[in-house]
Amino acid sequence: MNLKKLFYLIITTSLLGGFSAITTALALGYEGAQGKTLGDIVAVGIWLFIVGLLFSVISQMGFFAYLTIHRFGLGLFKSHKLWNRVQIVLIAFTFFDLIYLRYYAFHTPGESFFHYVAMPVILLLAALLGAYFKAKETQKFTFIPAVFFLYVVTTIEIVPALTQNDWNWIILMLVPMFVCNVWQLLLLHRLLGESKEKSA
Repeated sequence: MNLKKLFYLIITTSLLGGFSAITTALALGYEGAQGKTLGDIVAVGIWLFIVGLLFSVISQMGFFAYLTIHRFGLGLFKSHKLWNRVQIVLIAFTFFDLIYLRYYAFHTPGESFFHYVAMPVILLLAALLGAYFKAKETQKFTFIPAVFFLYVVTTIEIVPALTQNDWNWIILMLVPMFVCNVWQLLLLHRLLGESKEKSA
């Protein structure tokens, strides 16, 4: 990884975060994007783009932090299999907490439990899909680390939104963050020039 490739990773991830935040806000029907004048719309668009850039920075910090943790885990447990089992436990723990803790903290009488199950399940399915493509392009043993990164790390990154329990805010933060995480995950081995035989 040279500076040119690192710069490309940072810039493309940042732009992706900015534009995905705008797209997500429009899909959610964000009222600010429906300003009365062109100036209002442009101002809101710029604001959303900056918000997306901030999300992408968090995503990049999480990505590089996970790369460090992953190498540390491999060194500590001495094998991919054992480290993957530890990650599976952490994925399951995160899935349970993402449902139970939010339900325990925010549910109101008569509110459907499904409201707290849908997002964790959808996020897990999306993480599994992203990990499938990562493993398909590299090695089978990269599947679990990819799921861990896309599920556990993404969940940690969106904690500020989760604590607000505002569905629109959660989606506005989750989508750009997840898109950036998938992009970095699938781009890294290409930038490193790793083949299916060499990828770790």
